[in-house]
Amino acid sequence: MTDHLIVPAARHDPALRDRALAAFRGLALGDALGMPTQSMSLAQIRADHGVVTDFVDAGPSQRIAAGMTAGHVTDDTEQAMLVAELLIAGEGRLDPVRFAEALIEWERGMRAKGSLDLLGPSTKTAVERIMQGVPADQAGSTGTTNGAAMRIAPVGISTPLRPLDDLVDAVRDASRVTHDTGLGIAGASAIAAAVSAGVDGADREQAVDVAIEAAAIGATRGHWVAGADIAAKSDWARRHLRGVPAAERIDAVSQLVGTSVASQESVVAALALVALDAEPWEILGTAASLGGDTDTIAAMAGAVLGAVHGSSAWPDEAVRTVTAVNGLALEPLVDSLLDLRLR
Repeated sequence: MTDHLIVPAARHDPALRDRALAAFRGLALGDALGMPTQSMSLAQIRADHGVVTDFVDAGPSQRIAAGMTAGHVTDDTEQAMLVAELLIAGEGRLDPVRFAEALIEWERGMRAKGSLDLLGPSTKTAVERIMQGVPADQAGSTGTTNGAAMRIAPVGISTPLRPLDDLVDAVRDASRVTHDTGLGIAGASAIAAAVSAGVDGADREQAVDVAIEAAAIGATRGHWVAGADIAAKSDWARRHLRGVPAAERIDAVSQLVGTSVASQESVVAALALVALDAEPWEILGTAASLGGDTDTIAAMAGAVLGAVHGSSAWPDEAVRTVTAVNGLALEPLVDSLLDLRLR
């Protein structure tokens, strides 16, 4: 990564800032790679795109992002930026009612543009309940999907890894309005912990280890809902996938791990891919080629890989493209999130 893509900030250690900024950029890069394949079947992706290796326009089978051109991000990046802005405004705390109002405003804007990329099922249900007068601490009692995990990277950037229980508590505070279940919190805790560990300098294996540790703690928070244990499944999936030949990994993740919006599928898929001994950009292309919730899986993997490897993970041209196409201004957000982390 060339120096002109990094804006120095004297108040933060350059290496720390580099990893934090690469995490947010990785989220956006994965999101943009997965934009044209989101919610499509594996067969449809193979027919329209083959294996994704770069940004491409939405193809003929794409419905949610129909007509979107290469390099555009989706709700994953936009809502992560929203979370970052609200965390900064709240000095580390996400006000649940303001968050619900902001999500409604965001969806209203998406509808006005004619987009079908709207609030996910858990988030939509929780927001509607809050606006109907249900207390914010009860609105997310059924949310088990990956909506919290997809936008949690700012919490990982802004919150120290240890004590890990404190990080998980911060994740729950940021997630409970929409995903106050053991599954929702476990998934979001895993991604936030892996990002926080990477920002601190952890390698890939260490980041996945702490993600599993955090998922186990997160599973004890919130309302219980039946579903596969994210910590146990992630540990199994990373070990299993390492033994699968590279050419068969997409099928293995699609068939055995799952790629739906369920946290116990998509979060596990992202962590299993992160644990592979492969180039970060290649991993994001694999994630974008899986079928199912490809943009979110690639975004979560991108956030973790960026945090671990820093700016060297991402091709210069890809960063320039996704920044220009979407008008992203991530540096000020990252600087303010690091202010929260180091205060």
